[in-house]
Amino acid sequence: MCLASVPTQAKDGNLKETPIEIHQRIASSTQINKKNNTIALTLDACSGAYDDDLIQFLIRNRIPATLFITKKWIDSNTKGAQVLKNNLDLFALEDHGENHIPAVIGKGRKVYGIAGEPDLLHLRREVLEGAKAIYNLSGTHAHWYRGATAVYDRQAALEIEKLGFKIAGFSVNADAGGTLSQSKIIENMRHVKAGDVVLAHMNKPRGYTAEGFSITLLELLKRGLVFVKLDEIDLVTVK
Repeated sequence: MCLASVPTQAKDGNLKETPIEIHQRIASSTQINKKNNTIALTLDACSGAYDDDLIQFLIRNRIPATLFITKKWIDSNTKGAQVLKNNLDLFALEDHGENHIPAVIGKGRKVYGIAGEPDLLHLRREVLEGAKAIYNLSGTHAHWYRGATAVYDRQAALEIEKLGFKIAGFSVNADAGGTLSQSKIIENMRHVKAGDVVLAHMNKPRGYTAEGFSITLLELLKRGLVFVKLDEIDLVTVK
């Protein structure tokens, strides 16, 4: 995985790397992608609640997805977590961390107002405790990691990979953290094409992700696109 970064001047005069999002698409060489018609749906559960309408829609329509969930979310959504556990044939559960802390290193550093990690030791705990929570819930080992805010600095990204996890990027941000209107989500999803990795959220039941997806995911199926989980494919980093 190649992570570009931009050096920026800090107040103390030192150069610091600006954290970046990692944008990825499905590799054309992926065996399952012979017809170039696959897309990957990924849903984050940061903290917050459980969007039962969204998950039940996926279950009814047998649409697979890769779910990135935090220990924090599991601990506060036991009923929702049980639904996911009961549908491991459809959902791959992956690591979103212990407490939803961005993968940027350094005291005082923040992403979208959320404090990052003070050092690598805290980052390791965030990643490994998140993975442990996935295993305790499902009996499956996480292989992918998505940090809070989906933003990384080079030091954090390299450490995550050293811990044995692949970083999950995306190519389409469908709901901007579950904050967009139904019409805007529909607009974003109607731009989805083969090879895309869609990022959305399953922890905002008061948002409009379920409503927007109930229309657009069926449209994508009618277009002949096939949903796959990340453990079935390879991803390539794009600009």
